Amino acid sequence: MEKQIKNIIIGAGISGLSAGYHLDKNNEDYVIFEKSNSYGGLCGSFEIGGFYFDKFIHLCFTKNEYVKNVFNKSTNEIEHIPNPYNYYKGLFIKHPAQNNLYPLSIEEKNKILNDFKNRKNISLNLIDNYEEWLKVQYGDYFAKEFPIKYTKKYWKTNPQNMDINWIGDRMYKPTYDEVYQGTISDKTPITYYAPKMYYPEKGKYISYLKNIIEKIKNKIYLNKEIIEINLEKKYVKDKEQNIYNYENLYSSIPLDKLPKITKDIPKNILKSSDKLKYTSGYMVSLGINKPEISPYLWLYVYDEEFLSTRIYFPSKKSIENCPQNTSSLQVEIYYTKDNPISYSENEILDRVIEELIQMKLINKQDILIKDIRKEEYANIIFTKETEDNKKLIKKYFEDKNVALIGRFGEWEYFWSDQSFLSGKEKILK
Repeated sequence: MEKQIKNIIIGAGISGLSAGYHLDKNNEDYVIFEKSNSYGGLCGSFEIGGFYFDKFIHLCFTKNEYVKNVFNKSTNEIEHIPNPYNYYKGLFIKHPAQNNLYPLSIEEKNKILNDFKNRKNISLNLIDNYEEWLKVQYGDYFAKEFPIKYTKKYWKTNPQNMDINWIGDRMYKPTYDEVYQGTISDKTPITYYAPKMYYPEKGKYISYLKNIIEKIKNKIYLNKEIIEINLEKKYVKDKEQNIYNYENLYSSIPLDKLPKITKDIPKNILKSSDKLKYTSGYMVSLGINKPEISPYLWLYVYDEEFLSTRIYFPSKKSIENCPQNTSSLQVEIYYTKDNPISYSENEILDRVIEELIQMKLINKQDILIKDIRKEEYANIIFTKETEDNKKLIKKYFEDKNVALIGRFGEWEYFWSDQSFLSGKEKILK
């Protein structure tokens, strides 16, 4: 079968849904092809036995008024003051740890303060890797015990391999006085980069897109995997060998994968695509037969012997995420092609449950439901090769009039609002 469609969008994640929505507003002809059996991408959710879980942690803290307006037309919100904590050697430490060191031993506090005071005085322009940046910002001891360990769990690489262009405001940079005050008192101000965060009142992060999905759902084709793109003849081909001719193509296909399904791609573009690195992630989701299992919205886990890397509590975000008088949590565990996990899914599930018991977050007898699943694309790893290879690939496709959208389509560290705007802005161009 061969068919002509003016605008083809590949991927029904938040950027693809946004692109479809804005084309729809302009009364344009379009379709969205999604290879999986659901829409939303990483902003999607799933349900098990009355418990609702997002795909990894999601909270909204956009400052963009347009995005706020679109999101708020779909759902009422719950306001949260972020109170993340860190689990470190049996201690729960307020986040960010660098200026909340009160629970640590005097010996560790002194090591951190001494190293912080004696940091190297180097211009950021002379720093070319994340490990050096961490040591210059926080001193050797803190960097080694906290963010360097966490990097190896979350990014699954040595921080020496990473550049620093992605950091922005994500890492708080305290003064010496702030670090010192955090060692003598636990009454420290919230210094998280988003002072307020929001979540749909009725649960499920994808509820923010409810109105959009309702408006365009007839244009979304699920289980429709595109296996070939011909940029010269301007068509895409699906697994069933159907051909769809287009005038405009919008792709949220991961940038490392897009060249591999593009016909007659130059070898240098294909070679560059192999150098783009990303993490994949397991999600262990539990429903617990007990209300209020945690006062925290989420936790970072620094202990290297634990698989658990980040833990969030859906029931804390909205009570509608779980049945009455119960709680829920989800644990994130990351891996890469180069750094895989050697355990089976059942072994991961069992190990994580034991870790949660060790952290005194749950009791085994209280578990009502348990689930493990994975996402191939979780985060982009910003190696020192990423920027040059990304630019080369993006320029090639943009010169061929392909609009790249979304976190993985643009290969950027986008939050959900930025991915939404990515879809919108490419339409307006």
